[in-house]
Amino acid sequence: MEALLQKIRDCKACSEHLPLGPRPIVAANPKARILIIGHAPGTKVHQTGIPWDDQSGKQLRKWMGVTDEEFYDETQIAQIPMGFCYPGKGKSGDLPPRTECAPLWHQSLLEKMPNLKLTLLIGQHSQRYYLGNERQKNLTETVKNYKAYLPQYFVLPHPSPRNRFWLGKNPWFGEEVLSELQHIIAYHLTD
Repeated sequence: MEALLQKIRDCKACSEHLPLGPRPIVAANPKARILIIGHAPGTKVHQTGIPWDDQSGKQLRKWMGVTDEEFYDETQIAQIPMGFCYPGKGKSGDLPPRTECAPLWHQSLLEKMPNLKLTLLIGQHSQRYYLGNERQKNLTETVKNYKAYLPQYFVLPHPSPRNRFWLGKNPWFGEEVLSELQHIIAYHLTD
């Protein structure tokens, strides 16, 4: 695993497309039981090198019902983005994750994590990649039907502060989905 992680951290496959240059962000361990697959690091995460070290990460930890210590314990929770490096700014936020990363690295990482019990698919990019035609017509419908993807996957919207409007428009998410998520996360962290 360490050799693979070093290869990923040294990756420069799409460096000419990265405005801040390559800085692949990944956290994985063969013992991990929970995997988080999100979009791509933002500028703050690019600077610190720590996955989810921003407002989205604070919200995600709250949604999961975990402490910072639990969240960053790689033997419990692995973190693999769809795009390992900051992709740059677009008109309404960061650009989508680079498409080179997942086909290049995900399968090799997954093969080295035999103890995974649950994968959180955060946002449309990871859901499109991993669920394919099993997704619903949009992210809202996919998240509403989260039970259809259990026990392997738990689908979530992105926890970005930009999604406040979506959260306000979909109160069922906070009322039903998050309690189920926290229950499942607690189960896998203690079993």
